[in-house]
Amino acid sequence: MNALYNLALCPTPCSHSTPKHNTKWKTEVNGTATVALKGKALSRASSVTGKQRRIVSAASATELTRVSETKGRQNIPTEKQLVDPFRQGTITEGGVRYRQTVVIRSYEVGADKTATLESILNLLQETALNHVWVSGLLGDGFGTTHGMVRNNLIWVVTRMQVQVDEYPIWGEVMEVDTWVGPSGKNGMRRDWLIRSDVTGEVLVRATSTWVMMNQQTRRLSKMPEVVRAEISPWFIENKAFEEEIPEKIYKLDTNAKFTNSNLKPKRSDLDMNHHVNNVKYVNWMLETIPHKFLENYQLTRITLEYKRECSSSDVVESLCKPEEERFEERHQDRNVGNEDSLSSALFQDGNHSKSFKAYTHLLQITGDKESEEIVRGRTIWRRKL
Repeated sequence: MNALYNLALCPTPCSHSTPKHNTKWKTEVNGTATVALKGKALSRASSVTGKQRRIVSAASATELTRVSETKGRQNIPTEKQLVDPFRQGTITEGGVRYRQTVVIRSYEVGADKTATLESILNLLQETALNHVWVSGLLGDGFGTTHGMVRNNLIWVVTRMQVQVDEYPIWGEVMEVDTWVGPSGKNGMRRDWLIRSDVTGEVLVRATSTWVMMNQQTRRLSKMPEVVRAEISPWFIENKAFEEEIPEKIYKLDTNAKFTNSNLKPKRSDLDMNHHVNNVKYVNWMLETIPHKFLENYQLTRITLEYKRECSSSDVVESLCKPEEERFEERHQDRNVGNEDSLSSALFQDGNHSKSFKAYTHLLQITGDKESEEIVRGRTIWRRKL
């Protein structure tokens, strides 16, 4: 767009010298050198390039007008907003934490009239973006700041955990809190709490880790100081839940018990960064689990480790395997030293491991070359009452 913008400001050639009609010379049309011309041929060529410049200039003006109108319709804040009445959002806790009131809609629930996991994940994503929106830091990307836009950087998630203690129901009013904190030298942590507005009970907890990637090279990047200066004032140390030692997710092989192959992303699966949305990954994983199992168990926890992005041209395979034997052994002793606190919490109500089941998941890109991992996942399921 910069090239179009420059042409709109300077529709005539920048060179001030005029070649003689009988002298061979080279010119550029749209950045490509043409063959040497003479005399009348030069005159005709000048007429053509003049028309091209006018066409490009008109297109440039149209593009600039469109961008201006889009920004006007979005009305993205340039300064911090303490209240967002249109989204029912407010900034709390010293001006850095975001809280939004939402209602669970009819199209966000399943047959049992409770919110689906997909709806919960979409809600987490939306409130995170709204947090950046009211901060006054939002650039023109998918949650990117002004400094990130200048450095051609975007956010990518590397790890995510969601714990569902109870699913919200249709029509229930919920309060969603989200905030950010540091994660290592070049990462950022984002946490969420979803609680019932009526009871005040926390129903869902979630945490995630994000790093930056260059939008052109698709390689991970260090955090520029200009970006650190933008986001670090928003950091707080609170965490939705503690994970003493991150649980290791084992890679599945081709002998996985359940497989769903030849999965192809649709255009509707792509986000503003032109890669497959994270929610689609979860759908592919869960669709591989047998329907009979889903009739008797409800997902209570999901852990995701993202390895690489997935594009619209990739063909994906979803693998999953029940962890019954390893899960039983892992949770026989609640005092195991490397047990993370979230897993321990699942058993504090007196239930034993037979009430829970676990699956290991893998999404990978298939093709002529060796398969490449997209996401590793682990799900824990509680028997329905």
